Amino acid sequence: MPDITTFLTYPDGAEEAVDLYTSIFPGSRVLRTTRYSDAGPGAAGSVMTIDFELGGRRFVALNGGPSFSFSQGISLAVECETQEEVDDLWERLSEGGEQGPCGWLTDRFGVSWQVYPRVLPELLAGDDRERAERVMRAMLSMTKIEIAELERAAGTVA
Repeated sequence: MPDITTFLTYPDGAEEAVDLYTSIFPGSRVLRTTRYSDAGPGAAGSVMTIDFELGGRRFVALNGGPSFSFSQGISLAVECETQEEVDDLWERLSEGGEQGPCGWLTDRFGVSWQVYPRVLPELLAGDDRERAERVMRAMLSMTKIEIAELERAAGTVA
């Protein structure tokens, strides 16, 4: 099976984005940075690509120029164990960006993220469709996902 790598093309600011992402996710690292030469199209010596890892997954960030932008059609989903993880990632990734509904946000570079607790898909799955409906309604009313509210909707806590 060939390797599949997520390639993130920024108009500019790839290095700043990679610095943010690798500072947020433990065990992340920059693998390689390449720079534009006199041949361009970017300014000679400026960052062209950065190969990096987040959570053991490989990505490439490219400064591609003003014709590139991101859309919500592709997002990076982060499954969290605790509310503290959700809260921390939500605040750090959305700083300077935009917080959206249902755990979605756009960071200041235009990349869409989904930050959600591991319990969410568990509460939405299973044979108890009434419970799943209550959890779905609760989630749809949220911006940042709150585990305690999901659990109350599911009837698993008082």
